[in-house]
Amino acid sequence: MQQRTLRKVSRSPQLSTLLKAIAGSSEGLSNPEVSEVLGNDSGWLAIWAVRQLLSLGFVTYKTDLFGEASRYVITDLGKRAAAIISGQPTPKPELSQLTLPQQNPV
Repeated sequence: MQQRTLRKVSRSPQLSTLLKAIAGSSEGLSNPEVSEVLGNDSGWLAIWAVRQLLSLGFVTYKTDLFGEASRYVITDLGKRAAAIISGQPTPKPELSQLTLPQQNPV
């Protein structure tokens, strides 16, 4: 099922382009930047592509409370998906994302 989903994303020029762009951005992309990356003036296409990536868990929406633009940011799952789609080595999860065994206090 995972391979089929990745195949569908990689075959969609909008989804693969947007996923790679968000993965390559250190701060994420704002709505105008998403439209610029997709290279069209169709807000509906941008909304569709973003919703697909959000629903798959490849990106998340990060809001800023102090007036900065909200941004779409890549998740760890999205980083792995982008690496697989682009043929790059799969990044290892960060230490904070790993589950460490709990120690019982004595």
